Amino acid sequence: MICYFSFLTVVSYLSSRGATNETFFKANNSSPWLLVAIGMIGASLSGVTFISIPGLVGASGGNQAFSYMQMVFGYLVGYAVIAYVLLPLYYRWKLTSIYAYLGERLGFMSHKTAAGFFILSRVVGASMRLFLVAIVFQKFVMDYYHVPFFVTVTITILLIWAYTFQGGIKTIVWTDTIQTVTMILAVIFTVLAITKSLDLNLTEMWTEIKSLGYTKVFFFEGGWNDPNNFFKQFVSGALIATAMTGLDQDMMQKNLTCNSLASAQKNIKVFSIILVFANLLFLILGALLYLYASKSGLEIPTRTDQLYPTIALTQLPAYVGVLFVLGLIAAAYSSADSALTSLTTSFCIDFLGYDKNQWTESKKKRTRIYVHIAFSILLLFVILIVKSLNNDAIVNNLFKAASYTYGPLMGLFAFGMLTKRQLKEWKIGDLNLKDSLALVVALLAILITYQLDVNSKEWFGGFTFGFTTLAVNGLLMFIGLFAISSPNK
Repeated sequence: MICYFSFLTVVSYLSSRGATNETFFKANNSSPWLLVAIGMIGASLSGVTFISIPGLVGASGGNQAFSYMQMVFGYLVGYAVIAYVLLPLYYRWKLTSIYAYLGERLGFMSHKTAAGFFILSRVVGASMRLFLVAIVFQKFVMDYYHVPFFVTVTITILLIWAYTFQGGIKTIVWTDTIQTVTMILAVIFTVLAITKSLDLNLTEMWTEIKSLGYTKVFFFEGGWNDPNNFFKQFVSGALIATAMTGLDQDMMQKNLTCNSLASAQKNIKVFSIILVFANLLFLILGALLYLYASKSGLEIPTRTDQLYPTIALTQLPAYVGVLFVLGLIAAAYSSADSALTSLTTSFCIDFLGYDKNQWTESKKKRTRIYVHIAFSILLLFVILIVKSLNNDAIVNNLFKAASYTYGPLMGLFAFGMLTKRQLKEWKIGDLNLKDSLALVVALLAILITYQLDVNSKEWFGGFTFGFTTLAVNGLLMFIGLFAISSPNK
C-alpha cells in the first residue's frame, strides 16, 4: 500500500508541475483521449461495483446469472447519446461546468438547481462508495493493526486531497488510468488463481460455470414485473448512462479535457466497448467465486458482496489478497478522487462565479484550495455520520435517494435542448423571480416519483420501476417546466 500510494504521489507530482487554475479545471485541454477512456472505466465501476457485481451472479439462488449484462448493453445507447448529442453541446458552448449551459439557456435558478443537485448527489454518492469500501478494508486489513475506523477514513481523505489539490483533473486523468489497470489486473489474477486452485483450464472453467446455469444473459419470459426483464434492464441501462455519465460533472469533466470534440467522441466510443468487456470479466469472476465456494464447501455470506473479499483474503494465495486490497483501493479512489475535484469545480464555477470574477490568479488559486479542503472535510463527516447510523437499510435508502437527483437534471437538459420555450418571469412586488419555480418543480418531481416508486407494487399490480424511475422523474420535470414556460417570442 505504501508503495502504491507513493507511486500515485510521484505521478501526481510529475503531472502537476507548472499547474495553473486552468490546469486544475480543464487540464489545459491536453489530455490524451485513450487515457481518459481507460481512466473512466475505474470511475464508472467504483469500489461498490468491484465487490458487488461478482456477488450478483449467484444472488437469489443464482436466478440473476449474467442478467446484469442486459443493463450494460443498454449503456451503449446512453453513451451514443453522450457522444453525438451532449458532447457537441458542451464543446460548442466551451463549458468548464456543464451546468453553466442551463444558466445561459433557462436562467439563474435553473443553473443553481442543477449544480446543487449534482453537489448533493455527488457528496452522498462519493461518501457512500468510500464508506462501503472502507468497512471492507477496515474488517479485513486495518482491524488487524487495531487502527480505528476514524483514522482509516481520515487517512483515505487526506491521501485523495494530497494528490489532487495541485493538478486537479490533469492528475486524475493519469492516476485513474493507473487505478483502472490495477483493478482489472486484480480481477484477472483472482480468476487465474481460482482456476488453478480448482485445477481447471479456461475451457473447463467456462463449461463448469455454464453447467451451474450462471451464464444466462437474456431474460424475456418474466414480463415487466420481473426485475431481470430484458427490456426493463436495457432501458434502465440507457437512462443510467445518459443521466449519470452524460449529465454528471464528475464524469464529463474528464471528457472536456480532450483537445477537440472528435477526440472526446473517440474516447467515449472506446470507453463504452472496454466497459462491456470489463463488466463481463467481473461477472465471470462472480461465477467462479460461487463455483469455488460450492466445491470447497464454503458457506456463502449473507451479504453476497462479502463473497469476493472472503475468498480472496482467506482462501487463495497471499498475492491474490494483496492484489484484492490494491484493487479495492484503486476502485474506491478512482471514483472518489474525481468526485472531489468535480465538486470543487462545480462550486467554484457554478456558485462562486469563478470564471467571471476579475480575481487575480493567486486569489483564484487560494479560493480553489479552500473549497477543495472544505469538501474533503465534508466527505469525511458524511462518512462518519453514515457509520454512526449503523443500519444497512438507511445506508441503502440514502444511496438510492441520491440517485433521484439525476431525474431533474435529465428534465432540465431535455427541456433546454428539445424546446425553444422560455421560463416565465414571476414577480412578487419589485422582486423578479425569473425561473425560480424550477427548483419547486424539481422537488415536486422527486416527491411524486418517490411515491410512485414505493407504492408501485400495490398500485400497478406488482410492477416495480427499478432504475426506470429516472425516466419518470425526468418526464415529470419536463412537464413541470413546460407548464411554467411560454413560447419564445
